[in-house]
Amino acid sequence: MKNYLFVLRKPAHSGALVQEMLDIILTTVAFDQQVSILLLDDGVFHLKNNQHAEHLATKDTAAMFKALELYEVYAVYIEEESLAERGLTQQDLFLRPELVPRGQISALMAQNDVIFAG
Repeated sequence: MKNYLFVLRKPAHSGALVQEMLDIILTTVAFDQQVSILLLDDGVFHLKNNQHAEHLATKDTAAMFKALELYEVYAVYIEEESLAERGLTQQDLFLRPELVPRGQISALMAQNDVIFAG
């Protein structure tokens, strides 16, 4: 089994890339691989409370993130500084990811065999 880390930097509902990345995550899990997700930069908005995707012509990515536990994806990380730079706290999020300081991101990445970035 390999460890896969998926890094999302784009904001929620920003187009097909985000949706495709979430589809790849679910496919990877379906093949019994270990999956972690790291949210950086505007990617932190994926977990923001009270998103209203029904007004957009995209999938509800928040619903997909809420379903991750059903697929046994428990390792969701968020860069502390990215969250703070966007004026958000953990109370603004619908999941409770593990906060990782910017200086520890490379160590987190080194723990994985395969890294997908989008």
